[in-house]
Amino acid sequence: MTLRVVFLWLAALAWVRAETITIATYNVENYGAADRMTEEGYRKEYPKPEVQKAALRKVIRAVDADVWVLQEIGGAEYVRELQRDLRREGVEYPHAAVMEAADEARRVAVLSRRAFAEVVRHAELEFRYFGEREKVKRGLIEVRFETEAGDVTLFGVHLKSRYTDRADDPRSAKRREGEATAIRDAVLRRFPAPAAARFLIVGDFNDDKASRPLQRMRRRGETVIAELLPAADSRGEAWTHAYWKEDSYTRVDHVLVSPGLLSAVRGGAARIFDAPEVREASDHRPVVVTLELGK
Repeated sequence: MTLRVVFLWLAALAWVRAETITIATYNVENYGAADRMTEEGYRKEYPKPEVQKAALRKVIRAVDADVWVLQEIGGAEYVRELQRDLRREGVEYPHAAVMEAADEARRVAVLSRRAFAEVVRHAELEFRYFGEREKVKRGLIEVRFETEAGDVTLFGVHLKSRYTDRADDPRSAKRREGEATAIRDAVLRRFPAPAAARFLIVGDFNDDKASRPLQRMRRRGETVIAELLPAADSRGEAWTHAYWKEDSYTRVDHVLVSPGLLSAVRGGAARIFDAPEVREASDHRPVVVTLELGK
């Protein structure tokens, strides 16, 4: 093989090198005014402690994702605060979108280094619940990115917590199932043929992978909507949420990928970030996926 042929071959490899985008989902645990215990005792509408904010920013810097889907952030003012504080530490996320929905204290937001091609806020999604119509409490945020390999759409979710609101729905399981069904149907209205579509559904589902909400999100009848990515940390552990009071650990934060995008997932799996500061930053750990989109 001549030197010229080698050069042309290497140049061709460089040209077809995959474009990558790294996406992380992270419940940042009451990043806003909330009732909480402090060193001075119980306080109402108290801000997230600065030591926790600093640890959270350290996590964000270490993961170095292109896009963050955040849950439990107080609203636009807190998103701007986080952007500002990260900028002071040399990290820029100039693009942001915040979901406005019924839960004003715990919103879903997207921080991004990439510009959004489109942002859609689905605030009116409804489902039937004990004979009444209820709205998805935190809505559904949809953002679309343009890449050299084609558009990629990201849906950010945060389903109802496991707190029991009514005795006939222990741990709010039926409510979460209703929310998941409404979100699923909204995704299918946007992408009626998911086998050829390029989207992700990420966030805090407040349920495990075998639950009915996750089943609803993955299938509708014979239609495969999205595949749930396996995820583990550096020790092979798969939990994403810790209930410190009981020393219980579960995986409730998930990444689902449409069949048309599945082949772009690096390594075929997501990863759970497990550096020491995650314990100080939040009761959740971030889940990260990298897409190799190719030209």
